[in-house]
Amino acid sequence: MCLIGFRWQPGTAVPLLVAANRDEFYERPTAPMAWWEGGQLLGGRDLKAGGTWLGLTRTGRFAALTNHRDPALVRPDGPSRGRLPLAFLEGEATPERFLEGLRQDSGASSPFNLLLCDGTHLVGYESRSDRVLRFEPGVHAVSNGAFDEPWPKVAALKESLAQAGEDLGALLDALQDDHAFPDASLPHTGVSLDWERVLSPAFIRTPAYGTRAATVLALGRRAVAVLERTFTPQGREGERRFEFLLTPKSQGNSAKSS
Repeated sequence: MCLIGFRWQPGTAVPLLVAANRDEFYERPTAPMAWWEGGQLLGGRDLKAGGTWLGLTRTGRFAALTNHRDPALVRPDGPSRGRLPLAFLEGEATPERFLEGLRQDSGASSPFNLLLCDGTHLVGYESRSDRVLRFEPGVHAVSNGAFDEPWPKVAALKESLAQAGEDLGALLDALQDDHAFPDASLPHTGVSLDWERVLSPAFIRTPAYGTRAATVLALGRRAVAVLERTFTPQGREGERRFEFLLTPKSQGNSAKSS
């Protein structure tokens, strides 16, 4: 992912509302959001490295990842960061306990931001600074910098989350905002000014690289709703909706999708 906005309201009917874009090279093989083998994990799949950038389970575990943009810190031979959300989703540890183990070797990968929820606790992690965040109720977001760092598209998505209520369609439309921001407002992340401009909108479009998936989800106390649109260089590719009731891990459940 390259942009994640979320509204955290523990104790309410919908504790977690998420709106996120995944930006990637179009040539990288990818499977859109679907139920994985076994029917317990819902997420997109990186067909090159095998991980995911955003996913959730029938029991209400959720994980999402963004890269930290700094070419000087990239580790080309490091392990795929997509393995991290997958490891959390396939386990049973609380976010805090999961991060205790992760922090010991997080430096092996290129830097990342990780957002984890087990249905009760929501925790963020910034690998480059080894910082664990426990979020206050409210609206938060992260792109390829720090959590809640005031990049223009981060601020714009937070505003959309604050105004949209639980209208998933409105949030999905907000994720397709492709207007660039003035140079003076752009971050300095180690790439050229031309690339800062290209990467400044929520929705990115170039011939080789761009927003490939926009995903919104409402993780309620009893039920989950997910809506995703996928894109190619030519435009919208498809749209998928998933709805299911949360169940204890030991129980099965049916889902409906379209």
